[in-house]
Amino acid sequence: MPGRSPYDIPDHVQSALTPLSKQLVVNRRGSTVWDVQTPGGRLAVKLGYPTPTHAWTALAPAREATILRQLIAQEVLFGDWQEGTWSAQPWREGEALFDLWEPGRHPTKPATPNLDQALSCAVALADLHAAGWTHGDVQPNHFVIGPAGSFLIDLGLARGGEVPEVYDFRYRGCLVHYEAPEISRSILETGTAVPTQEADVYALGASLFISATGWRHVPYPDDADRKDQRQAIVDRPHRKITVPGALGKLIEHMMSREPADRPTSAEVRQELKNVR
Repeated sequence: MPGRSPYDIPDHVQSALTPLSKQLVVNRRGSTVWDVQTPGGRLAVKLGYPTPTHAWTALAPAREATILRQLIAQEVLFGDWQEGTWSAQPWREGEALFDLWEPGRHPTKPATPNLDQALSCAVALADLHAAGWTHGDVQPNHFVIGPAGSFLIDLGLARGGEVPEVYDFRYRGCLVHYEAPEISRSILETGTAVPTQEADVYALGASLFISATGWRHVPYPDDADRKDQRQAIVDRPHRKITVPGALGKLIEHMMSREPADRPTSAEVRQELKNVR
């Protein structure tokens, strides 16, 4: 029904994919995602639609699809539908970083984070950067860790290559819980920002930190609005890094307030290879 979600896969998309089964897996913030089994394999089918505050979410599935076509060999389909755009991409089997590290956040039985899994996340980000792209929305739920390693998903905000103008939109930040101070500052001052690989590294550090501890990188009330969250990130230092050992020291380095002081994703990858 127009204007309401979750949305079912439109008839013309189902005709193109001929699904054998489907399961709703995500329905939030302008995006409905289905896990779809087809004769050709398992797919993630995304439907984008505008929200009262964000029109760009309607374009994100098609924008991501044009990026994936430049990065992976597998077939990626996309097009328009009544409320926005849709895409169908290979399903990535695995579990999100935040969920994998949940047992280690137990208050009475904390566990040392798995360095192999941290390394797999760094490898995924470094590979993307080496290909000339910036992700722009690094967060723990976008690292899917499975038997084949980590996949860095949800590239709808990525920058680095050609994107058709009809599907493009300006970058207005990401999930604030992982936003670097310079990105938050730019959003507050101008309404937009330029995503950078340095900000991706900060976000990976914040992702490792929250996955290991359960704490956001900067404290602010749970009910604070986005503007106040960003102001807190600009005004306050990040929380004390309590992750033990070499990983904690590396996270501290990754979350340096000055972008030039942070290691590159390739350096993060190498450091984790050295200490795991």
